[in-house]
Amino acid sequence: MKSYKITLLPGDGIGPEITNVTHKILDLVSRKFGFEIKFKEMPFGGSAIDSDGIPFPDRTLQECKNSDAVLLAAIGDPKYDELPREKRPETGLLNLRSSLDLFANIRPVKIIPSLTKASSLKEDFVKEVDLVVVRELTSGIYFGEPKGRIKTEKGERAFNTMTYTSEEVKRIAEIAFKLAKQRNQKVCSVDKANVLDVSQLWREETILVSNKYKDIELTHQYVDNAAMQLVRNPSQFDVILTGNLFGDILSDIAAMLTGSIGMLPSASLTNDGPGVFEPVHGSAPDIAGKDIANPIAMLLSASMMLKIALNEAQAGNYLENVINEILIEGYRTSDLISNDNGTVKQVGCSQMGELLLEKIK
Repeated sequence: MKSYKITLLPGDGIGPEITNVTHKILDLVSRKFGFEIKFKEMPFGGSAIDSDGIPFPDRTLQECKNSDAVLLAAIGDPKYDELPREKRPETGLLNLRSSLDLFANIRPVKIIPSLTKASSLKEDFVKEVDLVVVRELTSGIYFGEPKGRIKTEKGERAFNTMTYTSEEVKRIAEIAFKLAKQRNQKVCSVDKANVLDVSQLWREETILVSNKYKDIELTHQYVDNAAMQLVRNPSQFDVILTGNLFGDILSDIAAMLTGSIGMLPSASLTNDGPGVFEPVHGSAPDIAGKDIANPIAMLLSASMMLKIALNEAQAGNYLENVINEILIEGYRTSDLISNDNGTVKQVGCSQMGELLLEKIK
């Protein structure tokens, strides 16, 4: 029997709840399709601060490096906000990405027909949405140097640096064009080339890469216009290619097209080594422990892991189909309840998991 090693990072807030559901379902799906998943749970984020004093212990890094894939739930809690920046949970996440060289973040956004009423936009605007945000993840303003805060005669001054090299732009652009080749053959590169030097380089290098893909239509949008277009006419997009900061913002906007950020999975990939699969949403500490979190984004991230990292596409597609069946039957967590409830049946996190387990059995 084939066997895979997965590092689980439950993290903080609702993370342990949605991880528990996902763990049980992956156990059952793997047995159903004739392979084994060996899980190793490790501290990360706030939970690692509590246990190890730092957000990303070396023992967690080593376990991640020795895995076939990493499944991450969520990190962060306001109680850590007063810590120095280098000791906060979010710094652990940045270190995970840089340590594993996870330069490509893939965030699919596709409307599930049974959830069109859950979107904040009219059904006619969202019913055909099927796009992917390809976000560069290990450079840009989150990693650029110099950065910091200094005292001046006029008070304190804070600064960050947005920087990209030609090679960093080229390798993420290659990912976007290869992905578009498998889809509707359109790439929209998002930048701010009218005012930022770094965006001018981004646009120039993207155009150079596009010359290798003559069958792919390349367009450009400034980030402010792209944000507007995502809520005005989202179905125009196929693959959105953008940098770290812009991708962080645009992918959250795109998330709400589905009705809830609790529906969106993501994969962070490298050219050589394990990828990290995680829901787009945060740790939601305000609802942690209340058993009302939506586990679907975590489950869809697990499906991406099955297909991309483990090459178990049949199992991944099966898991997605089971989730769709439950949604068609009208079961919803509270974040998916729209004004037009109809015959919707509200359930909590653990109950959603039990319904899915029953379907899989």
